[in-house]
Amino acid sequence: MPARRWSEMGALQRALVLAASVVQFALLGAALWDLRRRDGSQIRGPKRLWSGIVFVNYVGPIAYFALGRKSPEFVSE
Repeated sequence: MPARRWSEMGALQRALVLAASVVQFALLGAALWDLRRRDGSQIRGPKRLWSGIVFVNYVGPIAYFALGRKSPEFVSE
C-alpha cells in the first residue's frame, strides 16, 4: 500500500497522525530531559548510548523508561 499524501487524508486521519506525532515528541522530550538531569550512576549503561536509543520512534523512549533507569534505592530510617 503506497503512502498517502497529507492532502489525500481525511480529517480523522490527519488528527490521528498529529496525535501520534505529539505523543512521539512528548516521549522523546521526556526521555531526553530525564537523561540530562539523572546522574550516570542511576542509569543502566552509558548515557551516550541511551541518548541515541531514545531517538528510535516510540520504542527508544519506552525502552529507556522500562529498562534504562535503575530503581531508586530507598533508605529506611
